Amino acid sequence: MSHVPDDSSPVIRMHLNDEEATLALGASLAAALSAHFPLPTSHSPLVIYLCGDLGAGKTTLVRGLLRALGHGGKVKSPTYTLVELYTVSNLNLYHFDFYRLNQPEEYLDAGLDEYFQGSGVCLVEWPDKAAPYVAAPDLRLELVLDGAGRQASLRAESGKGASCLSAMRG
Repeated sequence: MSHVPDDSSPVIRMHLNDEEATLALGASLAAALSAHFPLPTSHSPLVIYLCGDLGAGKTTLVRGLLRALGHGGKVKSPTYTLVELYTVSNLNLYHFDFYRLNQPEEYLDAGLDEYFQGSGVCLVEWPDKAAPYVAAPDLRLELVLDGAGRQASLRAESGKGASCLSAMRG
């Protein structure tokens, strides 16, 4: 199920100076999601891979997304629970963190593949730890530490991902 993006896939690149800029990127993604997803006829989730080293800001980005959608509670990394569910703005968002998986089969053993069979939005940290079993991404968001800030790259890997990027640009 591994997907290699082609060079013609739509991409957004930007520098994020600080945590506030990372939260703002999450809010921008939230606006695109609330305007366009989930698609009424969709029976599969929008899958967003969140890639980057420890401390790159993946959970901070999710926090910005959730706050922009109206979630007022805590947002924590699901490192130990593997998944956190949030229902906000008529969206089911599933935040996964597979960092602690020792073998990809643990993903299947935990029944996590079931979350990828319905509608909603799946935000996936450390997707490589569940490969080849985790669903292919619609959107790949990569955060790379760059001095005090981060470089962000968002790449569409499906039609749904391209629609999401288009909404973010608009």
